[in-house]
Amino acid sequence: MRLVIATGVFELLHPGHLMFLREARKLGERLVVIVARDSTAASRKEHFFVPESQRLEVVKSLEMVDDAVLGDEDDMFRPVERLRPDVIALGFDQDFDEADIEKELRRRGLKTRVVRVNAVHAGDLCGSKKIINHIREGCR
Repeated sequence: MRLVIATGVFELLHPGHLMFLREARKLGERLVVIVARDSTAASRKEHFFVPESQRLEVVKSLEMVDDAVLGDEDDMFRPVERLRPDVIALGFDQDFDEADIEKELRRRGLKTRVVRVNAVHAGDLCGSKKIINHIREGCR
């Protein structure tokens, strides 16, 4: 059974997230999502509202997700080493270099393939930043 993992903060879950996870699920038979910890998400995002326990609960409830776990606060590769996936799916806007990730995976003895999911949802409010800006503007 081919295991796929996807990662993300999943702040303000929106249709873009759903599209990403559906496309990631198509890459294998089982999808496990690694949800970023509060400490790591807050250091990378200018806005941050929803705590990790709630984000994890929401992601776990999605029908295309077989399981979800919290990431590691010190080493983002620890959950990957534990899960030993066949594929890591990256979203179109995730700021990671596939080659760098694959190099580190090989160094750790993993043969995991990294795939960029380039599907983008066309809706106006399909990004956390867009949603927050919309709210700040008074939902005009």
